[in-house]
Amino acid sequence: MATKKVTVTIPEDLLAEIRAEAAERGLSAYVAEALRFKRDRDRLLELVDWLQEEHGPVTEDERAAALAGLGDLDAEHARRRTAEGHDAGEAA
Repeated sequence: MATKKVTVTIPEDLLAEIRAEAAERGLSAYVAEALRFKRDRDRLLELVDWLQEEHGPVTEDERAAALAGLGDLDAEHARRRTAEGHDAGEAA
């Protein structure tokens, strides 16, 4: 993948925190990942806006159902991580 070097200004305290977090993978990789995340979030917000224009706003019941579904997904991911970690420990 082609890359391009750019200059950005970041508050010193934030930069120190980012450098500590990004130590292994590097600052550039960390920043690129953060920018991709932000771009993807902006696109999702545009989609939400469009869907609400087309279908109306999300109701509280719909919002609660979506959050419950996310909670179920989080629980399933946690269960799988626990199971994978347990299996990996037994295999060693």
